[in-house]
Amino acid sequence: MRDLLLGRDPADYDVATDATPDQVMRIFPETYAVGAQFGVVLVPIPESERAKQAPKSANVSTLCDSAPGSATEEPDVRGHRHKACVEVATFRCDIGYSDGRHPDEVHFSRDPREDVQRRDFTINGLLLDPVQNKVLDFVGGQDDLKAEIIRAIGDPQLRFTEDKLRMLRAVRFAARFEYTIEPRTLAAIQPLASQIHQVSRERVRDEITRMLTEGHARRAFELMDQAGLLREVLPAIEAMKGVEQPPEFHPEGDVFVHTLMLLENLPQPCPVTLAWSALLHDVGKPPTFRRAPDRIRFDEHASVGVKMAEAICQRLRFSNDDTEQILALVGNHMRFGDVERMKPSTFKKFIRLPRFAQHLQLHRLDCEASHRSLRLYDFTRKKMEELPPGEIRPAPLVNGDDLINAGYTPGPLFKEILGAVEDAQLEGRLTSKQEAMRFIRREFPRDAAAS
Repeated sequence: MRDLLLGRDPADYDVATDATPDQVMRIFPETYAVGAQFGVVLVPIPESERAKQAPKSANVSTLCDSAPGSATEEPDVRGHRHKACVEVATFRCDIGYSDGRHPDEVHFSRDPREDVQRRDFTINGLLLDPVQNKVLDFVGGQDDLKAEIIRAIGDPQLRFTEDKLRMLRAVRFAARFEYTIEPRTLAAIQPLASQIHQVSRERVRDEITRMLTEGHARRAFELMDQAGLLREVLPAIEAMKGVEQPPEFHPEGDVFVHTLMLLENLPQPCPVTLAWSALLHDVGKPPTFRRAPDRIRFDEHASVGVKMAEAICQRLRFSNDDTEQILALVGNHMRFGDVERMKPSTFKKFIRLPRFAQHLQLHRLDCEASHRSLRLYDFTRKKMEELPPGEIRPAPLVNGDDLINAGYTPGPLFKEILGAVEDAQLEGRLTSKQEAMRFIRREFPRDAAAS
């Protein structure tokens, strides 16, 4: 309902009802009772209905937006969303949240007013009665939408105690919609910020990822800092504050300001790995800061940053694929400084990095948030455009079988030989298999290789 009233296309539609889970499961031939103890049942959308366009007005047969990640939505429930289901939740009231996530007791209710009181924010507590085509607002959500305010329903401290992730969600919603967090709601977050560690790392990761990719990342991180959450979830980012940079290269200010400027300019839509690498690309600067006689320096900050980024990715349980790409982006972001001096083979191998477009985009963001010179960015793009694809990744002139047939014994030297041949090929010094074999016999004599 929030999105419908804002004129946005909702990501999904959820239903709230006074029907119990057993009644819901009797009504529909196929259901998933993934959260029946909490009154949640998933009903698959018929195949014939899946391709139809979602309704775009309030004249829809659905009841409520249950705000993904709220206390009403269990992890296993979210895991079924890819099956094109409608989440049907029974009206309920919750008693106690001793683990800061799940209710200790659930009492089903027939009163939607009671159900709404347990939800997180007023703008997420709106219902639509499809029979009367009437918005049901028991918590002032429509007024807060108009006033552009994120306000907890009821006692904000109690709402955040029930589910600590709501603290991050308050920040994300405020940033996403460019709203302010109501003072009592913000004041309730600050003393509870250290309790965010009770939330699973995956849920924290996903919430921060949404902040980074929904279009208002800088505002989200400023609000996290204001709420005291940044030092808890990403202390390595807070450590950037006040870390000076050489003004001749970074007139914008310290490392934290520089990073915020990258986040502000993230493209939309933004790949998750690009967003996280923009956040982490200079994470190695605070521990490598030193004042040299000539200027401020950050020796080997990219390699130090890779180790720090790896620890963060592991702590937040990123997939291996995402971790590998984020570390590659962090580790290679300074190499653009050498592109004009690279040998042809080195340049071609550089631009062959997986998803190189993200490396190029990160470099552009980095430049625009500092000295603003795009000379190296333009040089790289121009040179890439001039290179035929066959020269960037040519078919190998020789392989391991060729070396064995030439009398070489398999071993670690094979990698060195094949690498040397590839470099010579990329530089245009070798163009045929015959030339490659002569090169190998000259540079890697069999007698010396055997010894």
